[in-house]
Amino acid sequence: MTTADPLTGAPAPSATTVRPRRSLPARLASRLGGGVTRFFLVAVGLFWLMPTVGLLLSSLRDRSDIASSGWWKVFSHPGQLTTSSYDTLFHNDKVMHSLLTTTFITVPATVLVILIGAFAGYAFAWLDFPGRDWWFMAVVALLVVPVQVALIPVAKLFNTLGIFETTAGVVLFHTAFGLPFAIFLLRNFFAEIPRELLEAARLDGAGEFRLFFRVVLPLGGPAIASLGIFQFLWVWNDMLVGLIFADSANPPITVALQQQVRQFGDNVDILASGAFLSMIVPLAVFFAFQRQFVSGVMAGAVK
Repeated sequence: MTTADPLTGAPAPSATTVRPRRSLPARLASRLGGGVTRFFLVAVGLFWLMPTVGLLLSSLRDRSDIASSGWWKVFSHPGQLTTSSYDTLFHNDKVMHSLLTTTFITVPATVLVILIGAFAGYAFAWLDFPGRDWWFMAVVALLVVPVQVALIPVAKLFNTLGIFETTAGVVLFHTAFGLPFAIFLLRNFFAEIPRELLEAARLDGAGEFRLFFRVVLPLGGPAIASLGIFQFLWVWNDMLVGLIFADSANPPITVALQQQVRQFGDNVDILASGAFLSMIVPLAVFFAFQRQFVSGVMAGAVK
């Protein structure tokens, strides 16, 4: 039996209210939250790290130990750990020189993509010029062009220009194919900057270059850091472009390791240490800029 409110005469709420029944996914999510979810995420992270740990432990074992047993034997026989493979690797002139070649390719290709992409992204976002939208649509269309389609035409062009099988040719190829994504990413990020902020800077007498370097670039730091990490990892780990366009006598690290496999198929210890050494550089770059990378990804997700 319901009672009426003495002041308004409206029915008073009952003492017991019926709560809406939650759906099965909501109940499962509430029960699986907390410790169970964290344990599951840690287990998945360890599973994904297993190949990296295996490669590291294999690079610290002797050739005979690698051939006779798996890398997990290190936990029961820690005496197998040795740095002899790294000593041999550091005395391998071709592999060590290939690391320098990879650096000379990756750093300029990353810096050029960031600079040109930032200028173009700002122009597409805030400058008015004829055919701006059509040019931006053309840039977006270039995102779907696969690298394999351009290998033969670009090889003929580079051969005509005299830069085929040179480090400069590899840098230009990576820069050209990295620009569409860079322009698309930075243009969308720069377009979210409040117009009032730019207008206030212009009223203070800031020109376009000063506005770009003093206002736009600092605000676009997270997106630029994310782009730099993507471009660096892609160029450093690339083998197809380096195999075709780089000098065969001065190849990047991925091609040099592939040549070591072809020439010394039983040199597993050297290959493992070389592969881990080539992998540790992009890992260090990623962890060094991890906070900026996450900020850029989250900002792009929110916007």
